[in-house]
Amino acid sequence: MAPYSEHGAPDLLDACERALHAYPGFARNAFEASGIDPHLHLDGILHAATSGAQMQELERRSQALRARNVPSTILDRTAVLSAEPSLSSGVFGAMVVSGEGSVDNRRLGRALIAACMQTGVRLIESQTIAARCNTRRALGVVSDAGFAPADAIVNAAGAWAAQLAGIPPQYLPAVRPVKGQMIAVEVPRGYVRRPVWTPDVYMVPRDDGRLLIGATVEEHGFDARTTAGGLSHLLDGALRAAPSLDDFSVSEQWAGLRPATVDGLPYIGRTRLEGLFTATGHFRNGILLAPVTATAIADAIEGRDDHFPAFSPSRSEHITRESNG
Repeated sequence: MAPYSEHGAPDLLDACERALHAYPGFARNAFEASGIDPHLHLDGILHAATSGAQMQELERRSQALRARNVPSTILDRTAVLSAEPSLSSGVFGAMVVSGEGSVDNRRLGRALIAACMQTGVRLIESQTIAARCNTRRALGVVSDAGFAPADAIVNAAGAWAAQLAGIPPQYLPAVRPVKGQMIAVEVPRGYVRRPVWTPDVYMVPRDDGRLLIGATVEEHGFDARTTAGGLSHLLDGALRAAPSLDDFSVSEQWAGLRPATVDGLPYIGRTRLEGLFTATGHFRNGILLAPVTATAIADAIEGRDDHFPAFSPSRSEHITRESNG
């Protein structure tokens, strides 16, 4: 939950900011409908500096955030170590961006599935899935359960959205996979008190005692393996930031594929093919943008105003033509 920490383009930053403001109600509704708490925490994110130059950059960013009416605080070394005692004594200082934070994406996913099923949504888990379209419109979806006709279908296949079978090529979004590896370390609750960003890695505490450390950014196609090099990078960065983590066990390691776009903006909205909508290309902001993406797609399907003209899927047709020469 970090729109101001990800340095997005203006249109993306605006969307992420709207999503952050919507998140408390979104998470509360999911909790009330499902009984599963997604553990949303918006207590701020601490950005640690390990040199004078990095500290100057944080001070510049803090001034820019205040000009945008986003509260932020500059901490000296003593204040940083008081706020986060696990950090290295070599820390130079930090900036805390108020209002940012984290949500447990796994718990949120379970909460949303349960909430949807409570309202009568039918969930089909399938090994294969494809759209069915003709030259005029989208017709439905084919899965292991057979053909399901539909007035509207949404391509939300993430990094695989450009490969969804059955959609005419000119209506496929121009996305590519970018791998991210992460690890989880078992620490006492409160050992790291809030999300911490360092020059090398970020660390996010979970309520169950895990400390998530991430994340690499790797252009390796659909290779979703965890690798020695990727895990070494994460561990080295975490241990530089918090050397005492050396005594704790690594409980989990995993990799995922983010859907990236050429211009850094997602595809959200209706395509030029009747009945076909797209929601992908969110890259590192998919969980954050979930509430505004859902609202925008629902409104587009029901014929209401376009929320995000800059994210129009139709721009993918132009990008695809250029990439094909």
